[in-house]
Amino acid sequence: MHTLIVGATGGIGAATARAFGARGDRLTLSGRDAGRLAALATELGAEARAADLGYESHVRALLEGVEGVDTLVYAAGAALPGPLQEADPAAVRAVWNANYFGALWVLKHGLGRLNPGGRVYLLGARPELVTARGFSQYAASKAALRSAAEIARLEARGVGITLVLPPAVDTGLWAQVGRVPRGAISPEAVAAAIAADRDGPPQPELRPEG
Repeated sequence: MHTLIVGATGGIGAATARAFGARGDRLTLSGRDAGRLAALATELGAEARAADLGYESHVRALLEGVEGVDTLVYAAGAALPGPLQEADPAAVRAVWNANYFGALWVLKHGLGRLNPGGRVYLLGARPELVTARGFSQYAASKAALRSAAEIARLEARGVGITLVLPPAVDTGLWAQVGRVPRGAISPEAVAAAIAADRDGPPQPELRPEG
């Protein structure tokens, strides 16, 4: 199988790349940090394709340059929390580009290019875990992603779309907040759940646990 992982240089993305690599999948990895991306691709014998998810043209070029994809994992994400009254336009754009617009462009340009029986995994967030002070844009962008995924399932032909809803995950994203929540699970646990789910029939949601 050929697996494309977008956001492969993040904690969940890198763990997922290793999980699918261990299955023997052919890997194409994409991320914005070219140095980290190249190192991970070398480690796994994967193809590396850098892309900035804030630009539809970058995502279109990425998808047009990758053929025969069976599994697409969208693991990009950003939080950048802060009070709503102090919302910074650049931070807001960064959060929405990573959590929503990048995924939108991937669905737009990727769904029609996946092989029959293809699967898409989108990293979402459980609403009850992100309804908190400072998380207005993170929560809103993840809610928008959930709604877009619901409509995409109605429009996709022969492709399963799964929204992955883990609890808190111990990744670098929490450095933006200050501390990792108690009980957070590892990126490897999320990656293992996605890889295991790929062997079964499509389902709308996947809720990994530690």
